Amino acid sequence: MFAVPDNTLLRPEDPALRHPVRVALEVAADRERWGGLLSYDPRERFSALVERTGGQEIWLLSWLPGQHTDLHDHALATGAFTVVSGRLTETVARQAPDGRAVTEVHSLSTGQSRVFGPGYVHEVRNDGPDPAISVHVYRAGRRMRAYLPDPVRGPSRAG
Repeated sequence: MFAVPDNTLLRPEDPALRHPVRVALEVAADRERWGGLLSYDPRERFSALVERTGGQEIWLLSWLPGQHTDLHDHALATGAFTVVSGRLTETVARQAPDGRAVTEVHSLSTGQSRVFGPGYVHEVRNDGPDPAISVHVYRAGRRMRAYLPDPVRGPSRAG
């Protein structure tokens, strides 16, 4: 045991300092927070802003089978996403130190998360037969910059 001095103050937690995976998991588990926003769009992937606070945005996305993002990064943003239901596939593209293009494929199911940061180039897609839902946390904006795949040198920024 240890003694806590009488003058110790308990400061409220700053959500912007919490790891984005923890935030995404917490929001994913709280269906009352986002359930009323959920929708599916047969033409394109659906997204809705759940909350914007202190430099952080939380988004809900739904994915019908076959829906996907293009290869992209998030500029200077950091963040994470968590699969709420269904399955998603993330392909990460990068250039190896020897200059070769390298891709990593991650199959994600309910409760699994991925983290991203500046220079992290990826695409996400629903390859499965069922709809999927995910929660995404972005810090420093939600901007997406498109990339073109280059199987030899790795991804290059489009346009």
